[in-house]
Amino acid sequence: LAAIGLIRDNLAVIIGAMVIAPLLGPNMTLSLATALGDLKLTRRALRVNIAGVLLALTLAVLIGLVTQVDPSIREISNRTEVSLSDIALALAAGSAGALAFTTGLSAALVGVMVAVALLPPLVTTGLLIGAGLWQLAIGSVLLTATNIICINLAGVGTFLWQGVRPQHWWETERAKRMIRVSGAVWLALLVVLVLLIVLAQR
Repeated sequence: LAAIGLIRDNLAVIIGAMVIAPLLGPNMTLSLATALGDLKLTRRALRVNIAGVLLALTLAVLIGLVTQVDPSIREISNRTEVSLSDIALALAAGSAGALAFTTGLSAALVGVMVAVALLPPLVTTGLLIGAGLWQLAIGSVLLTATNIICINLAGVGTFLWQGVRPQHWWETERAKRMIRVSGAVWLALLVVLVLLIVLAQR
């Protein structure tokens, strides 16, 4: 759906793909597992995340190989560039996703926010690769990576702000260590991406 919407420059179809939000659950689960220090759940969330990303990317590449991809289409070209405002969008989407899990907000509504930051740029990457437009694909790869990092970072922060903690005291120390390590990794990756964004804009 996302690929067809992008190729046709049809926002309504793209929103339909956003409502499905296949990447919402795995990313929020990864953030929750980090906040709880649950290594088993973290591994499962990572596996599902990787599988989901690879599946979406592969399908998009195949569609890009058999269809005409026009990089000048607005919905595609908008996702070949990344700016600091995209970081703010991804952070907001990550917080919204975490709030949906803990407050019972509509998953479909929040799914749209998360999909805004994840699915369209990921599918854009696949379409451009399939069409052989590697230079443009670099921009969408950078945007996708930035969004994944920000969504998970914001998700962990929101869960902690809401007081999500392990049930047993002996799990608390492990959770703290996991939060410190994962937080440092996400922040380091975010700093690198911010530098790349700034350099790309010069």
